[in-house]
Amino acid sequence: MKTLITSLLLLIFVDSLNAQSDNLHISGYVQGMPVWISADLPEPFNTDSFWEYRLQNRLNVRYDISPSLTFNWQMRTRFFAGSLVNELNDIPGVRYSDLIDIDDGIVDLSWIIADRDTWLLHYIPDRLNIDWQNGDWRITAGRQRVNWGINMVSNPNDLFNIYSFYEFDYPERPGTDAIRIQHFIDWASRVEVAFSPARNMRNSVGAALYGFDVRGYDLQLIAGYFRHMFAAGGGWAGNIGESGFKGEVMFFSGLDKPPAGNRETNLVAALSVDHMFENSLFLVVEGLYNKEGGRDEFLLLGEPLAANNPSFSRYQLTTVGSYPFNPVWDGSLALIWYPDEGAVFLSPSITHSLTQDIDVNILAQIFAGSDDSVFSNAGSVIAGSVKWNF
Repeated sequence: MKTLITSLLLLIFVDSLNAQSDNLHISGYVQGMPVWISADLPEPFNTDSFWEYRLQNRLNVRYDISPSLTFNWQMRTRFFAGSLVNELNDIPGVRYSDLIDIDDGIVDLSWIIADRDTWLLHYIPDRLNIDWQNGDWRITAGRQRVNWGINMVSNPNDLFNIYSFYEFDYPERPGTDAIRIQHFIDWASRVEVAFSPARNMRNSVGAALYGFDVRGYDLQLIAGYFRHMFAAGGGWAGNIGESGFKGEVMFFSGLDKPPAGNRETNLVAALSVDHMFENSLFLVVEGLYNKEGGRDEFLLLGEPLAANNPSFSRYQLTTVGSYPFNPVWDGSLALIWYPDEGAVFLSPSITHSLTQDIDVNILAQIFAGSDDSVFSNAGSVIAGSVKWNF
């Protein structure tokens, strides 16, 4: 409990700390979230519905060492309890903490602070880096987000730290242990080189990006090494009339040739159109093609995705709409159709701002698919949250 208590105590002194030093900046939030999960799980599970209770504290710390050098430390401390924790811990040889205590970085910074049969407390930093900027150059070393994605839903260009659209309680998105060098040639052109080592060097990622502008379109070309595969592709962002038009394409080819047969390859492409209507309705429509065909199974508890296989089906058509009903009420609706799986995903959400710093949200995730679909036993989730931002 020491990390959570320390974080809460820091909140009390935010104003005084900032008053004492303009170089120190602290922000974050505390969020309570009850989650109801329904899924057709096999034995030894005794029920098909569970409650989980989450309490999350996010703390973002930035210290400006000098005008050109900054230290960043951002972390999550999460408390889990409920019947899902109990059920998993009752299975011999299984602990709920095994699903949470995962850190794929070169340095394992994940820490299970306390692990009991009915609850656990977990801490992990997802940003921990030194950032240097001087003129046209920027170098960031440490745990960071190397954000090369362009689309709002699917990002095959995001080689280093792709995120899952289904992960509803992680808006900050994951980071990666890397060194990133950026050189800004002019207002529209840049060159980036990034390298993220892995404990098994075959799983490392290293790539270069060249970004430039052509007739109002922001274009980027990418080539590099991705987990013992050659990766090449690019993306664009521009407009067709008053609508945004974005796309990302990546080709992957394995560096090992099997004794018999062809090298492992995959082609991933995602195109999207977005439009803001006069009544403030914002709509995004995206189509994804994943030649490899997705995954063989879907885990409701979450499964990490990868740039070379970022979906659970070969084809995916997504529509996301958001609408501000008034200054304190916002709603959104996401619909994904997986035509080759005969399945759909539906996620409505509504948010109410109680005060400037406190939000209340209710969200659902509903999967429906045929008996032979990867989503046949994916189930559904309903989650509520109260979030205090500081």
